[in-house]
Amino acid sequence: MGHHDVEDSNPTNNETLGEVTESRFSRRALLRGSASVAAVGTLASLGLAGCSDDDDPVAGNPDQPGKNPTEPPNNTVSSLTFEPVGYSKADRVVLPAGYSAAVLYATGDAIYPGVSDYRNDGTNTDFDKRAGDQHDGMNIFGLSDSGTYDPERSDRMILWMNHEQIVADPLHENGATAAADNGGARPKVQVDREMNAHGVSVIEIQRRNGDWSVNKNSIFNRRLTAFTEMELQGPVAGHELTKTKASPDGTRRFGTLNNCATGKTPWGTAVTCEENWYAYFVRGDDQSARSASENDLLSRYGIRNDSGGWSYREWDTVEGGGDLYKRFDITASGATQLDDFRNEPNLFGYVVEADPFRPGQAPRARTALGRFSHETASFAPAQAGKPIVVYSGDDARGEYIYKFVSDENWDPADEGQGLAAGDKYLNKGTLYAARFKEDGTGEWLPLTPQNVQANGGDAQLFGTTADVLLRTRLAADAVGATRMDRPEWGTIHPKTGEVYFTLTNNEINDQGLENVTQVDPANPRFYRDPGSPDKDEGNPNGHIIRWKEQGSRAGTTFEWDIFLFGSDESQDTDNINLSELSVDSEFSAPDGMLIDPRGIAWIQTDDSALSEKTNDQMLAAIPGQVGDGAKREVTSTQDGFQPQTVTTYVGKSADEVQLKRFLVGPEGCEITGVVLTPDARSLFINIQHPSGKWPSPSGDATAIGNANRPRSATIVITRDDGGEIAV
Repeated sequence: MGHHDVEDSNPTNNETLGEVTESRFSRRALLRGSASVAAVGTLASLGLAGCSDDDDPVAGNPDQPGKNPTEPPNNTVSSLTFEPVGYSKADRVVLPAGYSAAVLYATGDAIYPGVSDYRNDGTNTDFDKRAGDQHDGMNIFGLSDSGTYDPERSDRMILWMNHEQIVADPLHENGATAAADNGGARPKVQVDREMNAHGVSVIEIQRRNGDWSVNKNSIFNRRLTAFTEMELQGPVAGHELTKTKASPDGTRRFGTLNNCATGKTPWGTAVTCEENWYAYFVRGDDQSARSASENDLLSRYGIRNDSGGWSYREWDTVEGGGDLYKRFDITASGATQLDDFRNEPNLFGYVVEADPFRPGQAPRARTALGRFSHETASFAPAQAGKPIVVYSGDDARGEYIYKFVSDENWDPADEGQGLAAGDKYLNKGTLYAARFKEDGTGEWLPLTPQNVQANGGDAQLFGTTADVLLRTRLAADAVGATRMDRPEWGTIHPKTGEVYFTLTNNEINDQGLENVTQVDPANPRFYRDPGSPDKDEGNPNGHIIRWKEQGSRAGTTFEWDIFLFGSDESQDTDNINLSELSVDSEFSAPDGMLIDPRGIAWIQTDDSALSEKTNDQMLAAIPGQVGDGAKREVTSTQDGFQPQTVTTYVGKSADEVQLKRFLVGPEGCEITGVVLTPDARSLFINIQHPSGKWPSPSGDATAIGNANRPRSATIVITRDDGGEIAV
């Protein structure tokens, strides 16, 4: 998320070294199998399809009628009926004819009764009682009239909202005050505002007479911020490198940072993913005070010596602020790790679970899912008697895709058991890293002490599971996972069970690639983009990869291809515009993504390469399945080097999957976060960090912005005739 996500701390030269075959192996036909009634009910409640007994993906019963109106959504979608919108540079949301959008929840909006309206002039101070900034990933949980979980409800629900980071200046009356301009200390009132504007919102929303609003009187409303106390659970909890002055036993921490995408568990809780957490810390010149392995670990996670990260906000400088502020200075300055905050970064970089129905419970960081820049946590459909499976991407250039498989098998009786179920399924399991082979197959490489050591990992550094997970990136380096073009969001097709991941981009200006030998079949393009401001080389427009697990969902082999390639539509269709994008389907830097219960793929962009043409956008498509396209040879060129050709696997063309632009956002924004109500009649998305004057105080998201200051906001899109979205 965000244009700042350019960290490249992966020095390895991992390649896809699988055995090359002449052609891909034959594909098994999809079979409709059986599953327990309880399991099918659980999956249906989450808008997901079930799987057969041998784990071949099959369609479950996707019909989930909404309660208002009562007609079920169309679950046999074959075409998208809206007319694509054109490019836009306007400071407004642009939608197809017949659609409207209203602002539901904007930065600073109050979530409790008695809290004043947001003045939007930088003077409000109580951000622990208001919407945070930079709205991002979302989840929804239907509420019954009695306040229990009702997955079929479409007019009353809990909305879970991530607040990735902040745009500092608009939050303060006269902009952010640097420590150097204030006697070496930042004003506490400003730092408190910024730290509370991070984290998560949990709010109840409701639809009355066709209009959505926040219920400020709900018992479920709360904020998680950079101050919130949380538990560290799983193998890494209590590790020697998690012990610090603020957490002497290494089992608790405070706050959550840079929360990007989300996930919904089969038992009815939500998870938030910590992405660019490393960038909030400052580190003095303490290299000599640390061991070589500590220095290597910090470096591999992008924490440089004698510097602050790009999101460092001098929170540690608050005069008299105490340990909750000082912990952002991680310089090793004391006699031991309990005298300073040298280990504070090791408490972050995890998937964090919280229960939206139990606001009094402390969230829990699930360390078994690995430590990296988590962009997403996509839960596969749960199946009775089978493990829980979670997919994650590490959102940095040249990083990896992961899969977690629980030790415990799913018991549908655990639905509704909250964090106790999370303790059962998310604290123990095996984490794998993906290797994409040249023949269109792939394998999941176990990140266990035995396998890491067998591939050259130091037994002293990878002696235990906790050691491996604390050093997840280094473990994946050792086993030879495939470096990817910045993995972002993941989504699972509810009808085919296939997994889709956006790979946003990979540019030579940021990664410092030496030549085109860095390309491989899963990341096959290297070219100069005519639209990007710096004429970046590499893969500036990104692509979307997908795979189908072979045999068991929890197994170790899969088959893959590339669903869509981003590109300027004018680029050649032989080596760059491989999906044959047109002016109606052109996109770049895919980021957020959802395949809704009807099988419609929503693709959101966080782009600069097409910024001269259009603001960021959201497109819709009806994807097929892995293997529906063709094997293609792609040639990359770079001045001074010989051209290199790789073979890759390309899905259907943009026209064949009906890819077309559904929305364009206002000036300077990113489009992110997407959820659809069970009746498919209300679509929620986020407009993040707009730069003009959007949104209008009128609440109409399609109106030209005329506010005092821009605000991130959640908008809700409906059809004017009350029908289903997009069909």
